[in-house]
Amino acid sequence: MRNPWKLTSFALIAVLAAALGRGALTTASAEPQPRMHQALEQLRAAAGSLEAADHDKGGHRAKALELTRAAITQVEAGIRYDNRH
Repeated sequence: MRNPWKLTSFALIAVLAAALGRGALTTASAEPQPRMHQALEQLRAAAGSLEAADHDKGGHRAKALELTRAAITQVEAGIRYDNRH
């Protein structure tokens, strides 16, 4: 007589191995995204330049800095998203 628990254990191990393997392949196959990283570096440089600029710009320098920081956040999120999918 066969042991039904043995068959169930093998099936469970196979499912777990497949799931773990798929996650490892996804992580390993993430592209380096050189243009996204280049954009990120340029946005950070722009933020630094805006921070160093004189403050008397009628609020436009501050708004540009705010939008540049938001763009940095979005590019970072895009990189993370692409690495997971």
